[in-house]
Amino acid sequence: MRPEGNYAAARKLHEARLLEGWRPVGRKIGFTNRRIWPLYGVYEPIWGWVYDRTLIQAEGNSATVPLSALQQPRIEPEICFKLRAAPRSSKLADLVEALEWVAHSVEIVQCDQPGWKTSLEHSTGSNGLHGRLILGSSIPPPENLESRLPATEMLLRKGEDIVDRGTGDIVLGSPLAALAHLVELLARQPWAAPLAAGEIISTGTLTDAHPVAPGENWRTELIGLPLAGLRLRFA
Repeated sequence: MRPEGNYAAARKLHEARLLEGWRPVGRKIGFTNRRIWPLYGVYEPIWGWVYDRTLIQAEGNSATVPLSALQQPRIEPEICFKLRAAPRSSKLADLVEALEWVAHSVEIVQCDQPGWKTSLEHSTGSNGLHGRLILGSSIPPPENLESRLPATEMLLRKGEDIVDRGTGDIVLGSPLAALAHLVELLARQPWAAPLAAGEIISTGTLTDAHPVAPGENWRTELIGLPLAGLRLRFA
């Protein structure tokens, strides 16, 4: 089965959630980190919805994240955008013009397959494996954002130990390139709603996805953008 077929499954899941009162607040882009494709057997990006019930606003860039409803949760540090307008095109200048703010986010992804042995089709049909999105403080798009994003460095710590690190160029060359990919992908999916003003877009992990468990404390640090890291306690 190609992923187009399982976007149909994702649509059914989305429609069921809307009937239950879930409210979409944006999108997540998955598998934009090409370095981890061989680990999961997935070789192209996918997207899913972020909802009011899956979004956590980190007060003071700190949050407690319950894991009880999630299956094999893993942590992914990312760059997130909010749109002030629908992008006019996938050109980087048009994307920057459409941004209201830039933020640091952490997505908690989940997988119901043993050992995280997923596939493109399964991941697509499971709403991009989305579990939670923890959103940090935001800043207006700074000058030279296009050139600064690829060089932005992310450190991921468990306690005081550095578990992983990565840079923005891992994400399809830049988080803005990931956003461009989403714009182009949605244009090829006539059944999918195009991006709209007010949506938040999390653009994919700058590191591998690492397992997390209740009782653990994790934090992130960013170098290259004036964004604070996040401090997360898992419960």
